Amino acid sequence: MPLVFLSLDDTLLDRSGAFRLWAKGFLDEIAAPQDDLEWLVSVDADGLTSRWDLADLIRDRYRLRASTIDLVDELKNGPLTYERLDPMVGCALEIAADAGLVPLIVTNGPAEQEGRIRRTGLDRYVAGWVISEECGVSKPNPRIFAMAAQRVRMRLAGAWVVGDSPEADIGGAAAMGLPSVWVHRGRSWMDNRFAPTHVVGNVIQAISAIMATR
Repeated sequence: MPLVFLSLDDTLLDRSGAFRLWAKGFLDEIAAPQDDLEWLVSVDADGLTSRWDLADLIRDRYRLRASTIDLVDELKNGPLTYERLDPMVGCALEIAADAGLVPLIVTNGPAEQEGRIRRTGLDRYVAGWVISEECGVSKPNPRIFAMAAQRVRMRLAGAWVVGDSPEADIGGAAAMGLPSVWVHRGRSWMDNRFAPTHVVGNVIQAISAIMATR
């Protein structure tokens, strides 16, 4: 029963899509030009920019009277209203579990990630999860994957890593000598230090690729 370590953002959940939908509505509310949508998406950097820094960038660009803390709260909660679990992803996870795979979420980020996992219903389809803020270590450090395996009392041998981050996910797999599947999201692989075992367009294809190797 091999483990499958799955990233959360832009792998299991379409975090970028939810942020884009929120950003479009937010720009409408503050009467900003919709041409600024790509600017807002780019400075968000797939969530890598801290909310505090992003809030300051937004306040400065649009000269808003809203406080930074209010904008941080909006950045935290606004995109969540658009975030949904694709039913096909849930179906793919069920099929994987029925086939003997053990899906586990390994995600970098704040402890509030657990709320997203439960609210979207992902908790019903995975054996568990590990969040970097809670365990004190982040991907690509192999320790976070080891902690995830310990949660379900399983060994790392034979595990797979699936995610969209070249460094955090595929780099983490490479550090452990594990096979991996990279969700490319329209990008080309650029890192010559290591490479994924498979390259796919979405997590459903990733699960299919893993099952095909069994």
